[in-house]
Amino acid sequence: MTETAPEDRREPKFAAGHEEEGKVAAVIAWALYILSLPSANLLVLVGLIVAYAGKGAATGLPRQHIEAQISLFWSVFWWTIGLWIVAIGSFISIILIPLGFLCLFALFLLTVWFTVKSVLGLLNLLGGRAP
Repeated sequence: MTETAPEDRREPKFAAGHEEEGKVAAVIAWALYILSLPSANLLVLVGLIVAYAGKGAATGLPRQHIEAQISLFWSVFWWTIGLWIVAIGSFISIILIPLGFLCLFALFLLTVWFTVKSVLGLLNLLGGRAP
């Protein structure tokens, strides 16, 4: 006696060849980006590694999210480097000290923006929307 599979039975969502391939990596990377704030930004590096590792196999919407994660990391990284250079240079020059405090405030805003962008990215991914 042979059993036939029910018609409504589907393959797992994350099997190879599905349009959702790479979604797990994208969700993990967004979650690690969000958790980077309480981890003193150590988990953002792990999230970046996950994003780069999942990029090759990802397709469709998850691929867009992974590319957005990588782009977000590098843009925030270079803004952070630039702001720190200006802040340190400002504190060295006694006249430009207020500019240094302004740069530190900008770094705080950059961190908040990164976290909010990561939360919105995760919500968009779970909702099936582009980043």
